[in-house]
Order: sequence, then structure tokens, then C-alpha cells
Amino acid sequence: MRTLLSGVVAMMLTATGTSAQTASLDELAARQVQRRAVEAVVWGMPIVNYDLMLQEMLTKTPGKVNEVIYWGKPLDWKNQTLTPNPDTLYFMAFLNTKDVGPIAIEIPPAGPAGSLNANIVNAWQQPLEDAGLLGVDKGAGVKLVMLPPGYTGQTPAGFEPLQPNTFGSYVLFRSNMKSHGDADVANSIAYGKQIKVYPISQASNPQATVFTDVKDVLFDSTIRYDDSFFVNLDRAVQSEPWLMRDRAMIDQLRTIGIEKGKAFAPDAKLRQALKDGIREAHALIGARYDAGLPAFFDGTHWTLPAHPEVLNAAAANFEEPNAYPVDWRGLAYTYAYVGIKRLGAGQFYLINIKDRDGQSYDGGTTYRLHVPPNVPVDQYWSLTAYDRDTHALIKNVDRASRASNNADVKKNADGSVDVYLGPKPPTGQEANWIPTDPARKFEMMFRLYGPKQELFAKSWKLPDVEPLATTVGGATK
Repeated sequence: MRTLLSGVVAMMLTATGTSAQTASLDELAARQVQRRAVEAVVWGMPIVNYDLMLQEMLTKTPGKVNEVIYWGKPLDWKNQTLTPNPDTLYFMAFLNTKDVGPIAIEIPPAGPAGSLNANIVNAWQQPLEDAGLLGVDKGAGVKLVMLPPGYTGQTPAGFEPLQPNTFGSYVLFRSNMKSHGDADVANSIAYGKQIKVYPISQASNPQATVFTDVKDVLFDSTIRYDDSFFVNLDRAVQSEPWLMRDRAMIDQLRTIGIEKGKAFAPDAKLRQALKDGIREAHALIGARYDAGLPAFFDGTHWTLPAHPEVLNAAAANFEEPNAYPVDWRGLAYTYAYVGIKRLGAGQFYLINIKDRDGQSYDGGTTYRLHVPPNVPVDQYWSLTAYDRDTHALIKNVDRASRASNNADVKKNADGSVDVYLGPKPPTGQEANWIPTDPARKFEMMFRLYGPKQELFAKSWKLPDVEPLATTVGGATK
């Protein structure tokens, strides 16, 4: 064993230009800290992602835990969360059972007044339940109760229990819109405000749920690839219980200055190692993302929304005895948030980061996506463009998507739709155009709400995106 370990250390030192004889204990310890910082970033990405959103709410809005914030119009670029949907109305409730005990979540029944799709996750963004029109209640409405870790009391009659194993959790409610028209937006908001969130101790006479409109707030929860990442990670470790599956990380995190019950106060040397570690983690994650996820449609660059290993693990509550895909999970939560219990039942997503020719998308080039007729959905489809580096909506553009629930979108005679992306709209195609920033790269996501079997049978296929022209200095080439 000693010989094997010595060989591994020697190889590591050779790779860095240092011999085993010249490396000091301090140098070895510094490398260990950096390596463990890299692994902490990958492992901790989901809960840091969650904490970034929570802190934005607490520091930039009047919203509070166990209330509801919402965006009172289709999202624009001021919502800098990760790959959000501009073609629905977002309501979010950040919950915490630590001080108030079990918390009730009431989902209203779907009907002429509206419908929603809701996903409920714990602080690690592990899916707990899907609710709403295509969720567990199939639009009938449902009463859920979020239970604290270790709770052994009775579940109130009429409520379905959820056990997140964390004090913190959140719900993303998407209130569906018939169109982007003002009246339909107002109706969607009114329906969303039928959601109820309250401590179960108030069940006999609950206080009215507080709703806060944050549509004009610059709400930025993009991942920070600097040493502030570890401040968020420390806050999560201090506030949440250790899950049994993660106990191997206790000593790993102590090496980088994060230990439950102790203040996180890195000195200059440790802070530099953390900066080096997150820089390396960023490069590693970026390379994995650029290599691409498995294709959904063979022969195209449309991929699954995450690696199958993490999709399967999430569906199994991360309880599979011989699988824990931390690397793929960490990657997924650099470009997305929330978790879906039954992906494909209520919604499905396709990611695209490369054009027909295998090239990354350039904001100075014009592209076309031909959406074939008869898209297999019960609700709607949409195409959204995001900044390639931040995975958020492209800043300073007046819209980010085109969707079938937008009455302005023009159809071809056969029912197909051509969507254009680029710095300027092609002549006569303004209604079907998504603007890009010519100075930045971008990526896209195709959403299908209420997907039908034809999608998964691949009898309907979305083709690759084709480049048309490049704009240089205002001229088109």
C-alpha cells in the first residue's frame, strides 16, 4: 500500500514539476486543499445554487421565507436565474420548517380560471413531488405538507406528506398563460394567487399568504466562480443537517475551513487555495458541458436536459445503493435549477449548444430553427436563447423566446414555424425573431409542456439549427 501511495504522489508531483524529495509538507497540504476545493464545488453545486436564489430574495426583495414571490409579467432579462422560462409566470416559495414546524402547500384545482405546473424540491434540489395539471393531482388540486427532518408526528388529515430531510426547501410554480396578452397575463396572476402557504399549526384559521411581485428586481442567482462560492456553501452546511449519503464530505470540507458549528474564516493562504480550486472547477465543469450531453434525437445536437445517470438517480431519490452521480449532478446545477420528479409527464426540455455544423453559437451570426408542424404537446412549446457563459437570459434584449402560446408568431402554410436567432431580424421575420448579443456566445433550450408519446417515440423530430449569415460591423456577410 505504501509503495502504491508513493507512486501516486510521485506521479502527481512530476506532473506539477516538483519531486517528492523537494515537496514540503506545506506544498502537499496546499495541493490537497485545492483538490478538495474542486470536489467541494462539484458536490456542493446544487445547494449553493439554491442558496444563491434564497439570498437574492432575502437581500433584494421584500419577500420572506414561507411566503411567495412572483414575477408579474413574462420574464425579461432582469431575471438572471439559470435557464428560466419566459413563456409562463413564475411563483416561488422558499420554505423552512426549522422554527415553525410542518408547512402546508395548497395547490388550487385547474379549470377555466387557470392551471399550473409545480415542482417541489429540498435544499439539495432533490425532487420531492410534482403537482398541478400534469402532476400528482392531475389538475384536481392537492394539499401537501412539508415535514421537518426527523418529524414523527401525525400527518394532518387531507394532506399528503413530503419529507425533504432538510429544513429548507422550495416550490417553483409555473402559472400557465393562454397568451402573452395583458388580459391573459392578469388572469394567470390571479390564478397563481390562489396558492396557499402557511404553517400547519394555523390550519384551522391560516393567515393569508403573502405575495410579493419582484418583476422589476435584478434577480441574479448565476453561479459565482470565485471564493464567495464557499461562503454560500458554508452557510448551507451550518443551516442544514448532514445527509447520511454525504457524511464522507465532513472531513473533506473541514480541510478547506468549513466545519459545522465553527465560523468560516479562511486566512490569506487558504483563500488563495480556494480561489485556485474554484478556478479549476470552473474549467473542469466548462469542459464537460462543452463536450455535450447525450443526444435526444439521433444525428442532431439536441441533447437531453441532463445526463441519464443523474436523471435516473433523481427519480430514485438518490437512494440507489450503487450509484451517486455527483459529477453529473454538479454539472446540471451550473445551468439549471429545481428538480422534476416525473420528467416527461408534465414537461420536457432539450438543450442545444452547437449548430448543424458542430460550432458554438455566435451572437453575431443569424440562425434558423425549422420547427416541424404538429409539435407533440398538449400545452405549448417554446424556444429560448441564453447567454452561453452565465446560462441566464441574454442581457439588454427586449425578449428571449418565441413560443406557440404567443399569438404574434407566424406559421408557415403547413403549420410549421421558422424561428430566427441573431443580432438583427431577417426582413419580414420580426415576429419570429429572438435577439442575441453580437459580442457574446449563446445557447438555447426547446421546451415542451404536456409532451405526447410521439416525442419519446421519436416519430416527430426537431432538426438541427442552421447558420445563415454573420453580421460584422453592421453589415451582413
